[in-house]
Amino acid sequence: MQLGFVSAILPDLTLDEVVAFAGAEGFSCVELMCWPKGKAERRYAGVTHVDVASVSKTEAAEIAARMAEAGVAISGLGYYPNPLAPDPEESKRYVEHIRKVIKAARLMNVGVVNTFIGRDWTKSVDDNWPRFLKIWRPLIAFAEDQGIRIGIENCPMSFTKDEWPGGKNLASTPAIWRRMFEDIPNRNFGLNYDPSHMIWQHMDYLKPMREFASRLMHIHAKDVRIDRHKLDEVGVLAFPSQYHTPKLPGMGDVDWGKFFSVLTETGYDGGVCIEVEDRAYEGTLEKRKESLRQSGRYLRQYLVQ
Repeated sequence: MQLGFVSAILPDLTLDEVVAFAGAEGFSCVELMCWPKGKAERRYAGVTHVDVASVSKTEAAEIAARMAEAGVAISGLGYYPNPLAPDPEESKRYVEHIRKVIKAARLMNVGVVNTFIGRDWTKSVDDNWPRFLKIWRPLIAFAEDQGIRIGIENCPMSFTKDEWPGGKNLASTPAIWRRMFEDIPNRNFGLNYDPSHMIWQHMDYLKPMREFASRLMHIHAKDVRIDRHKLDEVGVLAFPSQYHTPKLPGMGDVDWGKFFSVLTETGYDGGVCIEVEDRAYEGTLEKRKESLRQSGRYLRQYLVQ
């Protein structure tokens, strides 16, 4: 496995600066963010370390050379919108950009693109399903044609009033993944698995890695703490942000020893990228850098790189 980080936490650094930091700190890989240039739609969005709208074959080769010189691989390209947004024009814009990310991944010889399925949060899973198939069957076929695997992150995207009640990402539970992979059995279609999202949903985060071992395309290393005293006040039907707090690995409720014990048994050998969403470390660039250093020191005890 290769230990790295998600570049979204370093939006104020250029690509070269991100790569230099990763190399200097001994990280093996980085998941590079590929949002369209412009204003961020939410926290951790809108970060552009690779502008896939304009990347050329020459530029892709130059990026690959700089990464190789630093000894840092690209674990995947990341872009996390809502492709099933109820506004057709908004949805179309997101889908078109996902296709651009896939094309850029091929040019850059990066095997994985990470994203969300999306969801119309006002509708049930069943009512979203026909549109999911209409949008994602051709997208997955396109990815396969380009030689790219798609890793869907398992975050429900259900934290704020505008995402309530269904959340903006269908792919949040094993029951839904099972149905997704039955209806789109393409082997290029899989998961960017993050155990923290299972924790705050009060679900087993080890069992799915065994069942969906062949679908693990990428891993996010993020921890989360269930604030039991708050949960006892508001209950599980409250906005999830009212009773859980994202934390650095080792500072929440994920048992990382058990996690890597199971992950190694699956045969997974790809990127494991630290994803920082811990507000306690977001005050300055140096704090955010230190959050990556600290997380790296903690997780290396479990990894043979």
